Amino acid sequence: MHPTRTLLFTGPPGVGKTMAARWLARELERPLLVLDLAAVMSSFLGRTGSNLRHVLDYAKSTECVLLLDELDALAKRRDDRGEVGELKRLVTVLLQEVDDWPASGLLVAATNHAELLDPAVWRRFEMSIEFSLPDVPQIERLSLALLAPYFADADTWSKVLAYALKGRSHNDIERDIMQARRAAVTSGSPLPDQLRTLVRANAGLTHAEKVELARILYHSEITSQRVAREITGVARDTIRKPEKKNEPVPSEEVA
Repeated sequence: MHPTRTLLFTGPPGVGKTMAARWLARELERPLLVLDLAAVMSSFLGRTGSNLRHVLDYAKSTECVLLLDELDALAKRRDDRGEVGELKRLVTVLLQEVDDWPASGLLVAATNHAELLDPAVWRRFEMSIEFSLPDVPQIERLSLALLAPYFADADTWSKVLAYALKGRSHNDIERDIMQARRAAVTSGSPLPDQLRTLVRANAGLTHAEKVELARILYHSEITSQRVAREITGVARDTIRKPEKKNEPVPSEEVA
């Protein structure tokens, strides 16, 4: 019984596909090789396929983890009439190489556009893992990890950010929080002021989520009812009203 030789990571940008490949290489104590598609592409007919074979043959001879990032650029559907014959031949080359991948190494491919991949590519990979956008509890844990070492109110603000940044990728969330921290340092303003600005800019939530966010903002004493209303657009009466389980929430509310 051989170990898994080939993995396919799918999902939107910024959700950790490349980081997962790095983690695998570290855990397996193997070097991580990343194929730069720009380095193998050639304007000469047939040269790109030859370059690709050389790179993959080298990786096969080394006990390593090879990452093929942006696989959709190399392995698009062969029935796509918009693609030239050279790119279609590359798909065939790749499929042959994946079939022969040795058990001594691990081939990891990642794509942001799984729908563009040739159907035969899916069958060649032994395992496919879909990376999704983080949910509210995951955003809360990530926000807490980014704020806790530097901020006394990190626990409360991580709950706020978990709702305000819903629908964004891990990478986007980390970037936004780091920018807020930098802005606080360079401007000399309190970090909560920068975090409130971040919440205002990202409050693209459903009404029920806005109500929940407004209540967290006010009842945790992060801000006043007025500021909570300005950030979320939720009326003060709704913010003051105690939360009830299974409480029906109107589709619209006038502040």
